[in-house]
Formats: sequence, structure tokens, C-alpha cells
Amino acid sequence: MPPGWPSAADLMTADPATLPHDAPIAKALGLMRTRGYHEVPVLRNARLIGMITLESIARRASRALTTKVEHLLILPPLITPSTPLPEVAAQLMATGLRAAPVVGRRGELVGIVSRTDLVRALRTVPVVARARVETIAGPASVVVRESDPVRHLLGQIRHLEEHPLPVVDRKGRLVGAVGVADLAEVLWRPTVGGKRDAATGGSALDVEIGSIMHAPPVTVATGTSAADAAASMVREKVSSVFVRDGERGVRVVGQADLLGLVVGSARATEGTGGVEDVYVEISGLRGSADAALLADIDHLVAAGLKRIAKHVRPTLLTIHFAPHATHRTNDLTVEARLHTEVGIFYGSHTGWNLMAGVAGLLDDLGGQTRRARENARGRGRGRRAAAADATLFVDAELEQKIRSASGADDGEG
Repeated sequence: MPPGWPSAADLMTADPATLPHDAPIAKALGLMRTRGYHEVPVLRNARLIGMITLESIARRASRALTTKVEHLLILPPLITPSTPLPEVAAQLMATGLRAAPVVGRRGELVGIVSRTDLVRALRTVPVVARARVETIAGPASVVVRESDPVRHLLGQIRHLEEHPLPVVDRKGRLVGAVGVADLAEVLWRPTVGGKRDAATGGSALDVEIGSIMHAPPVTVATGTSAADAAASMVREKVSSVFVRDGERGVRVVGQADLLGLVVGSARATEGTGGVEDVYVEISGLRGSADAALLADIDHLVAAGLKRIAKHVRPTLLTIHFAPHATHRTNDLTVEARLHTEVGIFYGSHTGWNLMAGVAGLLDDLGGQTRRARENARGRGRGRRAAAADATLFVDAELEQKIRSASGADDGEG
């Protein structure tokens, strides 16, 4: 990793809040609610044994609030104080976590570093300052209505962990956003109404999303720099901003999109440039996805990247699977963003066959990179030809001046 990047020690929060292994879920939710945390380290006898997350709690919403957190733990990546920012970003992106513990030489917990900590440091990074939001924004693959019940969000936990979802009214107008922290408010008081609802005595999961969303949503205009978007996220304390995109509706820029710029930039300056150096992030598949299916996807991706590498040097590839919310079709959309040494390329494929979608997407990206390389070569030849023409023109002019000065043209015409 090239020098100059801040390390986890520069970015982390030292002496973070923790929970004992036998703490109840209610205590974890209370700590998350009051501190605005999404993940909390869990200790047994002062030793780190895992993390409790809002996602792991929400996925088991039926568990009693007295359940001990040790039954819902996940194993986070272990980051050391010397780990540089791009590698921390890659670890968080790979695991889908918003924060991870930082451990010392003896495995002791010394701090916690979050995506927000990283984004706060990105505003002066050149690759982020140069990028524009429309070049990294992705479509909002899941949009919820303000009249939908909160229970609907339990099926969108993975999306909520990535970034808040846009909330629209009956006419499809963007009116708010709802994130996992908003859902935590409901999980905290499961038998009470939403923020603007009176107590109902029933399940709070049955209240409307509009009662817990935060409004208005944070938006930025097309043309805004990624650095300014990062500043907006930090200032407004949100994990994403929405970009209004004309006829294509709402697009979203999340913390992961910003971190992807950094990971891609760092990978471009290290390694041998081979396919094995490309960072690949796949999201949207269920955690229980078949291992054989994942292996097949990895095989397709590796083969596709090898073809792409013949034209440009790839550094980062993100692939997202977005199933369509309908019972009438099994269609899904596969979206991808490919970072390369010559720019960023995008692709999208919709259909019922997942593997065909991945293969078609990689073929499309391969065609785009091939054309980009051919166009670049064509521009190079054009510049060389223009330079040659200019040289001929100057030489001809100089020859004419010499002929006139020597009287060689006397009597002509």
C-alpha cells in the first residue's frame, strides 16, 4: 500500500462502548438507540468475542428482548491500528458492516472504526474530489411507499444496512427516507405506535413507514462532486444522499460508493495489474445463497475480467442483484460498476436467469472497454496525423518564404 493514507489508528474511536456477552438484546438496542450505533463489540472476560449488529437483531425480530446478545453474534474482520484506509474500506465493503473493531498486538480491543470515520477523511482525497455523483450513483433498486407497513422493511434488511431506502407518496414523489436506525426505533418499543402514532397496543411493525421515516430526504444535484456528497453525509449524519435523475427517477450515492472509489484507486497503484488484484464486491444475494451458485458466479466473473483485462486494467468490480418485487415473475436485475485505469463503466441486465444475467453483463462491460480502448487509440492516431499535417503545412510555408526571398518565384504566374 503506498504511503500517505491515514491508518485505522488515525481514524478510529478509542475506548469504544462495549457489551458483555450476557447482556440482553434490550440493552444492546438501548445503547444503539442512544449512541446512534449500528454495531457494538461484545466482550467476555474483557476479550473480544464478536459484534452484535442491528441487522442481526432485526433478522431475528421474533426473539424476546431478554435474549442474550451472545446468541446473535457475528465475527467481524479484525483490523489493526496500522491498517491503511483503503484496506479498512475493503474489509468493511467485503463484510457489509458499517464498523469494525480495531485490535492491538495481544488481540485486545483498542478502538472501533466506521464507514463514517472513513468518509470524513475522504473529502480531500483527489480521486473523490474529481468524481461527480452521477458517475458513481446507482439506481434505487428498492423504493418503499409511505403507506407500506413497517413490517415490510424486515424483508429489506440487507438493503437497509447498505443505505436508507427512498420513500415515495402515492404519486411517486420522493418524500423521505427510512434506514435501519429508524427501524431500530420500532424494535425498541415493539408494542407501541410509530413516531407520530398514538399507542395502539398492537405491534409497531404494523404502523405505516411514513410514521417512522425521516423527512425531507438529503438530496444533491447532478454535477455535485463526490467530495461534496461526502461532506453532506457527514454534516447531515446520513449514510447516503439521493440524486434526482430526471426521467430515470431517484438514484443513490452511499458510503460504499465513495469507499469503492478509494479501493479502486489504491488497487490501481499496487500489485501486478493481474485479474487477481481486482477487488470484487457482490451484494443483494441472500446470505444463505447456495455455495455452488456463488462458485459459478465467481468463475464467470474471473473469466469476464480476464477478457476485459485485454483492453483495460480493471481495479474494482461491484455487482448488485435486485430481485423484482412481484409474485408474477422471477425476474431480477443485475447491475455492475467497473472501475478501470481509463474510467468507470456501467452495465445492467434484467431477466429470470441469474447466470445469464451475469454473463451478459460481463460481455457488455467487455464491449464497452474494448470500444473505449479503440476510441482512445483512434484519438491518438488522429492527434499524430494532425501533428504531421501541421508539420507539412509549416514546412510548405517555410519553403515558400525561402523561394520568395531568393527570387525563385520571379516571373511565375
